[in-house]
Amino acid sequence: MRHFCVALLYSAMFPMLAVADDWPQFRGPSRNGVSAEKGWRSEWKGEAPVAWKAQVGLGFSSIVVSGGRAVTAGHADGKDTVFCFDAATGKELWKHSYAAELGDKFFEGGTTGTTTFDGERLFWLSRWGDLMCLDASSGKVVWEKNIAKETGAPGPMWGFTGAPLVVGNLLVLNVGEAGVGVDKKDGRVVWKSAPKDAGYSTPLPFEFGGAKFALFGNGTNYLAVDPVTGKEAWRFRWVTQYGVNAADPIVSGDRVFISTGYSKGGTLLQLGADEPKQLWKTKVLRTQLNAAVLHEGYLYGVDGDTTEKGALKCIEFATGAEKWSQPGFGNGGVIVADGKLISLSGDGELFIAPASPEGFKPSAHAKVLGPKCWTAPVLANGLVYCRNSRGEITVINLHPQ
Repeated sequence: MRHFCVALLYSAMFPMLAVADDWPQFRGPSRNGVSAEKGWRSEWKGEAPVAWKAQVGLGFSSIVVSGGRAVTAGHADGKDTVFCFDAATGKELWKHSYAAELGDKFFEGGTTGTTTFDGERLFWLSRWGDLMCLDASSGKVVWEKNIAKETGAPGPMWGFTGAPLVVGNLLVLNVGEAGVGVDKKDGRVVWKSAPKDAGYSTPLPFEFGGAKFALFGNGTNYLAVDPVTGKEAWRFRWVTQYGVNAADPIVSGDRVFISTGYSKGGTLLQLGADEPKQLWKTKVLRTQLNAAVLHEGYLYGVDGDTTEKGALKCIEFATGAEKWSQPGFGNGGVIVADGKLISLSGDGELFIAPASPEGFKPSAHAKVLGPKCWTAPVLANGLVYCRNSRGEITVINLHPQ
């Protein structure tokens, strides 16, 4: 009933918004960085129209939006805090804090994972293995545990960073060599993998040959497992410096694109009966943190590490050929909606541009945050949510005038 009322409210407030959409999980409704939302404004004059701002503390956690609520997390004063705001106004609805380390090894530290909505439940996995189920309306803890201690899985160098994936009655987590599955009702471990290093990507659901899989990276491979049983289907060896297999894979039909930073680059795989076949490999697109986005046969993403001024690039999915490069973008992120790129640079500049292999030609851009912005923007119901490492959130109003 609440979701219906929220939908009516948005319809009344913004009648010209043709197709609105929530963003309830990491990388959007389909976990691919693409929104089906249409009718939002892709141009503005002068400064970007700000809807609201907030401060959530240190970190790089993305923002999820569902049922009129926007949720993210940050760190301050020796605590991690999950914040829930009214998605339209920015009013703080609730917050949940718990003691946590800063974890500032080789970077500022703070939160890095992202919460996942599942109806009126919200799931969170911290860098240190704290796994919890929260009531989405109140923030009350339904259940909690430390999944790393329970399974014996070691935390990777920078901690666990992926978001929980809901598969039926299970949560699938990138914990251990090939994941962990727990019952979402009470956190009971249903299956687990060997206690070896996980990677940093979020489990990605996909189907192939009539079967369902979850695909993610560990310290040395990208691999696919049955999300219900944990049985491994295949793995493809992909060794990146420091074990940083962080960017989520991109699946299209029987093709899988994987890409990592530290000068590793990317490759296109073809799925089959056995281990995937490598079709091409390139160093043209090296996505260290945020995955690229696939749109109409082309990949759009950031090439380069956080130690350099990365470029926003477009490459052809079938061949890996570079179509264009926009230098100086930095290690930001990009999403796609209604055939347009919504990208946030490492320095906090928001761009709107057609998603086209013909070049990067913004229809609007504005400085909305200070650096550093390693978190990709989020579009939900006509609003674009942006955050930086200091936990400053700026929400841009793209409802049609």
